[in-house]
Amino acid sequence: MSTETTQTQSSPTPPVVDWEPQMPPTDLIFDDGEPLESNRHRIAMNLLIQLVHQALAQREDYFVGGNMFIYYSRTQARNRDFRGPDFFVVLNVDGNRSRQGWVVWDEEGRYPDVIIELMSASTANADIGAKKDIYEGTFRTPDYFVFDPFNPDSLQGWRLDANFRYQPLVPNESGWLWCETLGLWLGIWQGIISRETAPWLRFYDSEGNLVLLPEEAEHQRAESERQRAESEHQRAETERQRAERLAARLRELGEDPDN
Repeated sequence: MSTETTQTQSSPTPPVVDWEPQMPPTDLIFDDGEPLESNRHRIAMNLLIQLVHQALAQREDYFVGGNMFIYYSRTQARNRDFRGPDFFVVLNVDGNRSRQGWVVWDEEGRYPDVIIELMSASTANADIGAKKDIYEGTFRTPDYFVFDPFNPDSLQGWRLDANFRYQPLVPNESGWLWCETLGLWLGIWQGIISRETAPWLRFYDSEGNLVLLPEEAEHQRAESERQRAESEHQRAETERQRAERLAARLRELGEDPDN
């Protein structure tokens, strides 16, 4: 009787291949050469940036940008699908670091906390359509606003709810919208900025006071000083006239007011 021996051959072990994560792109473009819609749009953007610096003057942990690209995915970078909000703010970040644009993977995954798009006839549909969808679903930016500098009735705003869906903001009696992230109102102010008279989008504090530009604050200080000096002059003049009346009365009574 024979005995059959069965040999089991094991499969060869595949070679170990070192795995390296795909690195983010480095050939990023930060300027597409496209200007803002108009000079008024440029002034409006710079105005908002200046005002945030004024409102957050006691802080250093924020970044405010305007007309800068935001990169958030390899696909977006590869497709040159540029996203450059006209104005955005990111809180609780290193505010002293120089940036050509906002690159999410270099910012520990941080996206803008507030975005404002300055609309025009050619961008309005995208600003309240495709861009709004990205800011809601991908960026999850808490506060989003749009405004056309040539239309004072165009201000709209949305805030993310608990389900990460944008809900429209209801204006107060002045037509302002509350920006919860910054603790400021956004409203329309009619006046002259950079020699152009227009309805400008501006910030107001929680008590309704206009956030002032440095030159406006200096003018207000000078005006207060002028009014104080004028009030002091009027007080002194009133005191002089009172003293003259008293002296005249004493003379009528036969008294010498100088003795």
